[in-house]
Amino acid sequence: MGEKRTAVELFQSALYKTNAAVIATEDLVLVVDPCWLPGEVERIRAHAEAIRNGRPVYLLFTHSDFDHILGWGAFPGASVIASESFAAKPGNEREKILEEIRAFDDGYYLDRDYPIAYPDVDHVISGDGAVLEIGGTRLVFYQSPGHNPDGLFTVVEPLGVWIAGDYLSDVEFPFIHADSRQYEESLAKVEPILGRHRVNLLIPGHGACTSDVDEIRRRRDRDIAYITRLRESVRAGDQAAIDALIDGYAYPRNMRDYHRKNQERIRGELGL
Repeated sequence: MGEKRTAVELFQSALYKTNAAVIATEDLVLVVDPCWLPGEVERIRAHAEAIRNGRPVYLLFTHSDFDHILGWGAFPGASVIASESFAAKPGNEREKILEEIRAFDDGYYLDRDYPIAYPDVDHVISGDGAVLEIGGTRLVFYQSPGHNPDGLFTVVEPLGVWIAGDYLSDVEFPFIHADSRQYEESLAKVEPILGRHRVNLLIPGHGACTSDVDEIRRRRDRDIAYITRLRESVRAGDQAAIDALIDGYAYPRNMRDYHRKNQERIRGELGL
């Protein structure tokens, strides 16, 4: 990754260890999920502009959660890449996401020098294995619903950078905002992706990045086990077993809230 005009610069927010990235190749500058605080977004924008050197800027959104899209307005003129489900989101759902941004900014007296709006998508990605080629750079995509309905895995070639969105975190168990079966299906794509691509760096939405393929598999296995055991424990009505599933996770007060939401979602999926 030290080749001329090639770089991966990571920006981890002070909030929720949320990862943004600026990935430069010979052909483009790719900005991923610029977030959270206004000063953090500005640092990302300034870095992308400083290294641009005439290359086009592309903005990749891994999914539509408000914390991942709130920086869009800071990059006017950038070409936006997102999943088909992201682009097709109905107006009422878009407005709900925008209201989450407004409520966050109001809650902390935050001012932004760019408009808050839902991103317009220039490159709509459908299916698994879709490829967007810009010069010698290939972006290969895999749909990843489950966390929410419109997730997208992206592998940047030839760098071997896998942008995973809100999956495969070392700090979070699965946060299931859409469907647990879909979440499992997205995790089932880990091995095929590792088989098709030489992954040199995994960038999750939250937590530590890793270049260790065995660590990627460990995160996958842990997350599958969490969903399986949660489903079994909910079906059995074993609250003690449910509560024990997040023993050892950091930030327990926050994690308990998301864990309870997962429990209720799976109860609904099971019709209980």
